[in-house]
This record gives sequence, C-alpha cells and structure tokens, in this order.
Amino acid sequence: MARKSLKKKVHQFIAVFEKNEDGGYTVTVPSLPGCISEGDTFDEVLKNIKEAIVLYLEFMKKDKEILLKKQVYQ
Repeated sequence: MARKSLKKKVHQFIAVFEKNEDGGYTVTVPSLPGCISEGDTFDEVLKNIKEAIVLYLEFMKKDKEILLKKQVYQ
C-alpha cells in the first residue's frame, strides 16, 4: 500500500495582544511590519491575525516575484 506524503510549510510568529480600554483587542506581529488586526473578542482577533498573516505573506511572495521579474528584464 503506497503512502501519500503531505508537505506543508509551517511558520510561527510572535504576536502581541493588547486589550483596548474601550473594549476589544488589537494585535500586532513585530516581525511583519504593518501586520495588525483588531477584534471585539480574543477569539475574533486571533482568527483575524491568522488571516492577516496569511495575506501578508502572500503579498510578500507576489511582491518578491514582481521584483525578481523586473531585475531579469532590466
């Protein structure tokens, strides 16, 4: 019986959660400048920052690809 293998990159980031005075939370990821999110509850802000990190990394990957293409054609 053949075994299937699954490869997946796993990244871990430190996130800083702050409780806001007027309620809710703000979270930032210091190693990803500008990666910030907010939410009314801890569960919501945790979900939001996970999504923000994924989008941040996708953008960085696309931006890197664009920069590499520009360097090749110059």
